[in-house]
Amino acid sequence: MTRMLAGLLPVCLTALLFTGAGPDDADDAGSAARARQWQISALRLPEAWKHSKGAGVTVAVLDTGVDSRHPDLTGSVTEGPDLTGAARDRPLWGHHGTAMASLIAGHGHGAGERDGIVGVAPAARILSVRVTLENGDPLREKQRATGRDALARGIRYAVDHGAGVISMSLGGGSGAWEGSAAEEEAVQYAIARGAVLVASSGNDGDTTNRKNFPAAYPGVIAVGAVDKRLKVAAYSNRQDYLSVVAPGTEIVSADGADAYVVGDGTSSAAAMVAGIAALIRSAHPDLSPYHVRMAIEHGTRRRPAKGYDSAYGHGVANALLALRQADRLAAPASAPSGPNAAYFGDGPPAHESASRLAVVVAMILLTAGMSARVIVLHRRRGRDST
Repeated sequence: MTRMLAGLLPVCLTALLFTGAGPDDADDAGSAARARQWQISALRLPEAWKHSKGAGVTVAVLDTGVDSRHPDLTGSVTEGPDLTGAARDRPLWGHHGTAMASLIAGHGHGAGERDGIVGVAPAARILSVRVTLENGDPLREKQRATGRDALARGIRYAVDHGAGVISMSLGGGSGAWEGSAAEEEAVQYAIARGAVLVASSGNDGDTTNRKNFPAAYPGVIAVGAVDKRLKVAAYSNRQDYLSVVAPGTEIVSADGADAYVVGDGTSSAAAMVAGIAALIRSAHPDLSPYHVRMAIEHGTRRRPAKGYDSAYGHGVANALLALRQADRLAAPASAPSGPNAAYFGDGPPAHESASRLAVVVAMILLTAGMSARVIVLHRRRGRDST
């Protein structure tokens, strides 16, 4: 089991690969893959899909490339540029990116699409932009020099080509752990144009627990990982910029043209939250990136006792609850669905409560003044008639 966290790397821990030699074996592998997708119930996806499946939304996967030949992704992938400066070598190309794309927008295959990987937003489209190389690729050291700022260019390309959500399951941008001005400017460029950015928090939480970019850039939804018990994984980075956590252990995903891989990592968690963002953007296209983030952060389970901590962030992401929060945020202020429906917490903001109180007091004083005037006039009229 190898941790991928040096330079600009896919953030994933690979555990096991399985595939089939023939059609029947492939069907068996696909059936086994679907059966092991424990995140489907943990995220309440069947209920969420009654409201949105991500139709009309493009999710850019900035990664090692996406293999569009995989049966769980056929017809859903648009291939963008390769910004790594490295030749495309099939044995060392597209494994991590394909896995992440399947968790976002996999649609399964077979009769009724019951086999294979189904992503969080199965009706969304994937835009693949290659910005990094696979773990173990001998060209990685060379890429640190020739592929500098590939992530920044990838973000801008994604936005300019219609991506509503950008998924970045990688870390250590431009070969550094301090981030870069080019990347931060690209992040702000994307947010200003309405894109939602999601990134993995990192996999060295039980060792160095480094500050991880692009997750640490302001405005990016940083995602950590939990296990099947919804407990934070030991490797998941603990940082004060963490937004939420999501399933990240024993996650089955697509690999290559026809295989499946089982692995651990905050990569998978981030891809799933990118899928939730796609569900929200599909249901509410006009919702701002800020409000999409708020819907995800407030639509969580297992919220920390104090509302937030550096391990869980705002809690465990949940697709159905996030969509419900998005509905509230998108509802017209003049037609709330319940008491204080337009707000989070116990009621409206304090400044608005104060302003409403002032208006009420003024109305009471005005009414009292008018009543007093009527009484005086009545008394005067009584005197005049006597």
